[in-house]
Amino acid sequence: MIDRLKLILYVGAVLLITSVHDLRFLAGALVLLLALSGRDLPGIVRRAALAIALFNSVVTVSYTVASLIRGDFSIYYVTLLNLRVFLLTSLTFLFALRVNLVKALAFSSTLSYLLTLAMSQVLTFRRLLLDFRMALESRMIVRSGPRTLYRHAASSVSFFLEKSLDSVTDITQAMKSRGFFGAQG
Repeated sequence: MIDRLKLILYVGAVLLITSVHDLRFLAGALVLLLALSGRDLPGIVRRAALAIALFNSVVTVSYTVASLIRGDFSIYYVTLLNLRVFLLTSLTFLFALRVNLVKALAFSSTLSYLLTLAMSQVLTFRRLLLDFRMALESRMIVRSGPRTLYRHAASSVSFFLEKSLDSVTDITQAMKSRGFFGAQG
């Protein structure tokens, strides 16, 4: 029951954070979140910063260049965007650490089933990623250069995209054949 309540609070917090455009409110929410993180604070901050670094950098630079050309640059908007993304990402990492999703979604057999499918995919992809890394390391006598690492990453991403599409197709067909999507007519 506690996990379900935490799930409801999380969804409510995400909706609130995405609808509020006040920097003071978002900054206060971030301070509250960091205080609630306790001993997990350093890990959450590090993981959130790493997770959003590339995305936020590209968006911020793109916005800055485009708005400077148009002549309507707003530091408020840049700060708001980056603060909101960092807050949402940190909240999600804290949620993942503190909530057992299996218990939180136990009220719905459909959601539990979808969670099981998603977790099986995540665990499969995690194992495959580790296998790819070990395969690269086992074939290299000296440390890999940037070009080799980029090519390896590109081929890995390509594999994962193809595997995802194949898995989604298989899972969707299996779910349809079991009547998951209701009556098909």
